[in-house]
Amino acid sequence: WIGAVGADYGIIAVSKDSEYKDLPSLMNALKEDPRSVKFAGGSAKGGWDHLKVLIAANSAGVDNLPRIPYLSYNNGGEAMTQVVGGHVDAFTGDITEAQGFMESGDLRVLAVLSDERLPGEFSDIPTAKEQGIDAVGPNWRGFYMPADIPDDAKQYWVNAVDELYQSEEWKQVMQNNGLMPFHVSGAEFEEFVKKQINDIESLSKDIGLIK
Repeated sequence: WIGAVGADYGIIAVSKDSEYKDLPSLMNALKEDPRSVKFAGGSAKGGWDHLKVLIAANSAGVDNLPRIPYLSYNNGGEAMTQVVGGHVDAFTGDITEAQGFMESGDLRVLAVLSDERLPGEFSDIPTAKEQGIDAVGPNWRGFYMPADIPDDAKQYWVNAVDELYQSEEWKQVMQNNGLMPFHVSGAEFEEFVKKQINDIESLSKDIGLIK
């Protein structure tokens, strides 16, 4: 694992008229009854959108994760339309795909799943962590190489990706493509990826996707 060079962060959002005003209130409803909140996302059951909900619910102490309803749609736009129309309670997806509905005021983001608040126009959106729920869900972009390459070759590319991320040219590419700041490299990146794999495998077992 060489390095990550940006991310599109996960969000949990509701319609403008929803009774849920923050992430803890939504999670408290799930604690009382896991089937009380229906989520819509643009990936299949067990996909990344579904897992974002499970990561947040698990961190919030919700029991019986398999009972949380998740409805899969062809894409995030279709899922958001169902939420805005009042047919589904909450949306799970990435922040860039929700931007249009956010700007129109039809969608209210309860939390972004990032370590810190995002910059610029998204800076008013609270993180899950600052609301007491330790849930982070970056849809990261990065690089990896074959495991048996020489150490000096690996270090060359770690350094190259570090240099790339710091360049003004890459910052412009990120801005043009809706990528948010996220950079870990070398051993730190490898540790991050392995932990993410272990966490996702554990959640997948909890909901019966794998044994």
